[in-house]
Amino acid sequence: MTAAPNTRLAEPRDAAAIAEIYNQGIEDRTATFETEPRTAEVVEGLLRTRADRYPAVVVADGTRVLGFAWTSEYRPRSAYAGVAEFTIYVSRDVRGQGVGRLALGALIKEAERRGFTKLVSRIFPSNIASRRLCAGMGFREVGIYRRHGQLDGKWMDCVVVEKLLGAARD
Repeated sequence: MTAAPNTRLAEPRDAAAIAEIYNQGIEDRTATFETEPRTAEVVEGLLRTRADRYPAVVVADGTRVLGFAWTSEYRPRSAYAGVAEFTIYVSRDVRGQGVGRLALGALIKEAERRGFTKLVSRIFPSNIASRRLCAGMGFREVGIYRRHGQLDGKWMDCVVVEKLLGAARD
């Protein structure tokens, strides 16, 4: 990293960098069931359609995006309106340098500011870095979804994590 990284809300101009980082995660096969690379156009569309309700943040070092975290709808029922799923990815060359912590911290603050009461995610049990990050940021491991999906023909379990925010936390 050349300059001190900062966080900000993601913008459509970040779509290519976000797609590149997300595609690294797809290639690595350690963080997502997704197998098809995302294009900048697809990511830009997601950013535009989610922007009003579901926050997305980036960590940038000068003009380069180093990582991102974003939220999406958990379930369409109104009872779950305060719950969002989250995803976080960091560029390979800066993993382990605090970028994930910055991204997740900013996402938590923005989600709470927008009135969300819970963030949830699913993490492969072997993704120790993500599990440690979440634990360090106050998430609790709720349980394990056994054989939740297949990746490259292999059954994968998922650890479910949650963090209560705002009124639900209090």
